[in-house]
Amino acid sequence: MSFGITELLIVLAIVIVLFGAKRIKNLGPDLGSAIKGFRSALSDNNDEEKASTDSSATGDVENVSSETDSDDAPKQDTNV
Repeated sequence: MSFGITELLIVLAIVIVLFGAKRIKNLGPDLGSAIKGFRSALSDNNDEEKASTDSSATGDVENVSSETDSDDAPKQDTNV
C-alpha cells in the first residue's frame, strides 16, 4: 500500500487549502528553528550531566582518600 504521485498531489492540495500558502511558506524556517532549539537543549543537558558526573566522581575519590588518610582514625597494632 504505497502512495502514488496522484495521492500525494491530492494531499498537498488539501494541505494548501486548509493552511494557506503563507503558513506553509513560514513552516520551513519555523521547523528549522524548532529543531535547532531542540538540539541545543539536548547538548546543554548532556553538558550538565557530564559536569555533574565529573564532579561526583572526583568528589568520591576525595572522600575516600580523606577517610583513609585521616589522622583521627585509630591505628592498628601490627605487633600481635
